[in-house]
Amino acid sequence: MPPQAPMHLSAQHLDSSPSEAMPVETKPRPGEEPSAAATLLAAVVQYEALLPGVGGEAVEANVAAHVALVEQAHARGARLVLFPELSLTGYELGVLEGTGPSGRPSPWLSDGDTRLQPLRDVCARTQTTAIIGAAWREADQTPRLASLIIGPDGTVKAVFKTHLHGAERELFVRGSGPGIVDIDGWRVALAVCADAAYPTHAGAAAEAKADVYAVSALYSSGDELRLGLHMGARSMDHRIFGLLANLGGQTPLGASCGLSGAWGPDGAALAQAAGTGTEVAVVALDRSRLHAYRSGGEA
Repeated sequence: MPPQAPMHLSAQHLDSSPSEAMPVETKPRPGEEPSAAATLLAAVVQYEALLPGVGGEAVEANVAAHVALVEQAHARGARLVLFPELSLTGYELGVLEGTGPSGRPSPWLSDGDTRLQPLRDVCARTQTTAIIGAAWREADQTPRLASLIIGPDGTVKAVFKTHLHGAERELFVRGSGPGIVDIDGWRVALAVCADAAYPTHAGAAAEAKADVYAVSALYSSGDELRLGLHMGARSMDHRIFGLLANLGGQTPLGASCGLSGAWGPDGAALAQAAGTGTEVAVVALDRSRLHAYRSGGEA
């Protein structure tokens, strides 16, 4: 099945639990110092996963679709591309149970998985950082619900969902707090879905001096108010920008409520997807908006 053609949301330029362990942080390449860019262009991808319920065969199709979306985001100037929770399979927990049929590709990924090579190549070619949702096994086979940071040097680093819920607790081992990735001097903290419901998670990100709280998620129909409250509160409480990429389309938890987008450090929504399928929003985050609040210039 060929990757579906994504819809586009017009670019908008913005003028604007238990205690967490220390965040995991990715570093610039050796010999490089991050520049403190005045503006960060970020693409939020609301993504409707291909081949839902199929399992390992879905990974390759979704990787190809992700590559096309990264290329589109890069063409619009994005340096960061954020995808939803479990974007390489969809939120299909049933296909992750057991070992699966012999000889069939696994829906689980791990270090060195060649299916990720097209994403590594496109990020290196475009000098883009992509955040991808995947089921991940560590070298010791520990199962994780992960955000994969694919860097502009083509490297892959996995960070893990902290606040598991429901059937996730039977499949995954929880992480220990937000990962931090540096992009052009901007510190971007990563969260996965329910992490955003816990103030302590965003609090740990703020303690790590995050400028952006980036959430890969699945909020379904009926969760519109929760989504807005979570993202508005996390952004306003810590005077940071918020980004959220929601899984689109139909999922085992019901239809997506859409609303992927961005929030300002005052907690106000700055851009949101219009529909519930695959859409892309490229937003310009202006560092001066952070300085205005953090310096005490705005209440």
